[in-house]
Amino acid sequence: MKLSKEARKAAKSLFLGSFTENRLDEDKVRTVVKQLAEKKPRHFLDILEGYQRYIRLELAKRHAVVESATNLDRETRDQLRRALKAKYGNDLTSEFNVTPELIGGLRIKIGSDVWDNSIQDRIARLEDELLHA
Repeated sequence: MKLSKEARKAAKSLFLGSFTENRLDEDKVRTVVKQLAEKKPRHFLDILEGYQRYIRLELAKRHAVVESATNLDRETRDQLRRALKAKYGNDLTSEFNVTPELIGGLRIKIGSDVWDNSIQDRIARLEDELLHA
């Protein structure tokens, strides 16, 4: 469902007001949702939907998903965490998954950023180059 311009603008305004010192403030988010549910302004469900989307995207920027073909040892995980936190901030959370289909290498996703240095990706790129050459 496409949000109206009015609902999108209201959701964006509420989202921008949900920060304290450039960080998403959970208390402010709860307050916004509670007030919207109580007051029920025009298009409040659309506003909530847009607000939820902004919150989801912001939270995704603070969470790293690291995929590898095999289980990574503790030292490697800690090194990756430190490097990612240096780039994205200390409030970054991380999740490590084993994805055997990668064959080797790593795939790291943080929000809309994706670094794919897996063998699976290399094979796919090579295949694409051969098909379109």
